[in-house]
Amino acid sequence: MLFYKIEADIVNAKTFTVCGNGSETERPGKRKKSKKFRDSDEWKNFKEFSSQHSDEIFRKSDNKVYIFTSGIKQETAIQIGIISRCDVDTEKLTREYLSLIAAKFKKPVIEETTLYSIINMLQISCRNDLVKDDDVVLERFDLSDLSRRSYRGIDYSEVILTDEIRENALISKAGSLLCNETLVPEIERIYQVPAKDAEKGHPVHYMIQCSDSQVTEQMTRVLLSALYDNKRIRSRRSCTVTFDNDFDFPAQYFESLCRSCFGSVMVFKYGDDLDDDDEYAKPDMDVIEKLCDTIKKYKNDMLTILCISRSNEKVRSALFESLGSVTIVPLKEDVVFGEKAKKYLRQLVKNQGTKADKSLYGVIRDNEKGYLASDLNSIFDQWYSKKLKTRVFPQYAAFDSASAHVVKEKPKGSAYSDMEKMIGLSEVKAVINQALDFYKAQKLFKDKGIPMENTAMHMVFTGNPGTAKTTAARLFAQIMKDNGLLSEGKLFEVGRADLVGRFVGWTAPIVKQKFKNAKGSVLFIDEAYSLVDDRDGLYGDEAINTIVQEMENNREDMVVIFAGYPDKMEAFLQKNPGLRSRIAFHVPFKNYDQDELYQITQLLAENKKLSLAADVKDKLLSVFKEFKEQNDFGNGRFARNMLEKAQLKQASRLVALDPETVEKDDVLTLVAEDFDTPDLPGVQKKTIGFV
Repeated sequence: MLFYKIEADIVNAKTFTVCGNGSETERPGKRKKSKKFRDSDEWKNFKEFSSQHSDEIFRKSDNKVYIFTSGIKQETAIQIGIISRCDVDTEKLTREYLSLIAAKFKKPVIEETTLYSIINMLQISCRNDLVKDDDVVLERFDLSDLSRRSYRGIDYSEVILTDEIRENALISKAGSLLCNETLVPEIERIYQVPAKDAEKGHPVHYMIQCSDSQVTEQMTRVLLSALYDNKRIRSRRSCTVTFDNDFDFPAQYFESLCRSCFGSVMVFKYGDDLDDDDEYAKPDMDVIEKLCDTIKKYKNDMLTILCISRSNEKVRSALFESLGSVTIVPLKEDVVFGEKAKKYLRQLVKNQGTKADKSLYGVIRDNEKGYLASDLNSIFDQWYSKKLKTRVFPQYAAFDSASAHVVKEKPKGSAYSDMEKMIGLSEVKAVINQALDFYKAQKLFKDKGIPMENTAMHMVFTGNPGTAKTTAARLFAQIMKDNGLLSEGKLFEVGRADLVGRFVGWTAPIVKQKFKNAKGSVLFIDEAYSLVDDRDGLYGDEAINTIVQEMENNREDMVVIFAGYPDKMEAFLQKNPGLRSRIAFHVPFKNYDQDELYQITQLLAENKKLSLAADVKDKLLSVFKEFKEQNDFGNGRFARNMLEKAQLKQASRLVALDPETVEKDDVLTLVAEDFDTPDLPGVQKKTIGFV
């Protein structure tokens, strides 16, 4: 569908004046005053019948063309819009329409515009009483569903092709993008004369496989310039929709969007990068099938360009499986080695008007590694930025780059400080620092042109009770939020009872809902080994299989942490072959020794604004040393219970004293006698009396 915006200057609009008494004849002694064109009789007469004129032209065009006036711009020009289902002589139509206004206009300026520009012009026209109802006009062209720019999260945009490039220049441009193997031959095919008179329809559609968004846009622009130059598309307008596995496919809205692209181009970008080595990571076939059904339905009316990541073979295969009789021309960047890569860099040096040195070309490993255009562009940009700072303007050599500032930044947030204060947990702290360093490295590698894929951060916490697994998970979630690795940073704690349904078919939906709830946060599955059933094929297996699939589908903005006893967690990991491979970190939570337990007690006391007297240490070290060897020892939980019981005993001790003698330090200090020595498990206390 074609949309045009026309602007025509009003002849002598700035000198359109009348005498003070309203007469057009100037009389002595009477001062002239300006009269706006919108107040003239010509405009008033046209305005009264504007909607009728538009409807009449619409009927004469067999309901294919609608022209309307949006309004007067700054009193000097008239603005007009055109919606057309077919090719139209816009200049002739505009002259015919302007003749209905008894005023003179200069040659109109006509340019193609976007759908939403036309919708905006229609709304203004309706407010100016030049169109009776803008929604009715959109309904005539099946566009009424598009009156809102966004719908259910669809990422949709429009651009107008402005390039006027011919065949040789387009081939040269494609070559500069290192697309000699696929794009250059397609440009040559586009410029071949058809064997017969051109008929309606598109012989082929396109798939661009490229991981760099800028290179993808340049390839698309070159391709569209060739197609438009050869009248393979009628419109300069192209529309882009980005979708992924979470894409909500609103059929009616999407149909209207495609109809608006009749005669033009629809670009579909698949924004999800799936791991081809993962058997569980699969594209949403329901979305892809609906998308491909639409492409097949409108394949002769709308040209389609599918854009996916270069490495995303699963999505590519899924699209090809669903496109049926649609013919797809694949377009990719070339991979160049050694001397060809250096030749490309030399061209970038020439284009920049600078001189290169060995440090630029020394990065290229002869015939050892292949490079894409995007890789070489990044290498050149990095080199040129360094040259400007250190050689051309050496006074700035001492200043760090933004990347260096990223490296030096300390982790943000109070949760990180709280984690650092925790006693022991050296492995946990190391993992958190690795995750934060990885996030920094992503930024640095991107700046250096080294592509990095999103890496899952799923973990296993193994340890006995009281080793701070849940506390560490909660702080980890907040640290990830504070430092930009997770969007929400909450902790969702679940167990078998929260994941396994009571009846067949219930478990998988329950698990998926838990993952949906924990999007952007940490899903903490405590006692995960309890999901392992005595026999294969039961509800626990269904839960584990669904967890594995959802872990992969939610790897970018979610962390799953499995927790449990060390020996039992090993059996859990062996239950599903895909489970262990998805876990990035295995973090052991060791039992605390007596010194660490005393430090934990001190820290807990400090958090309560309490202090421990000097005689407390020897007593607690003795207790901790004796009890830590017991089975099912509570570790930090044991230390917390000791402290809480000491507070109760302290209260009894203090209330027995004369209140006048109790000082503030007495209230805020725990002494050795406040700490009872618990009975060892299995040791029966001697009692007096009947048993």
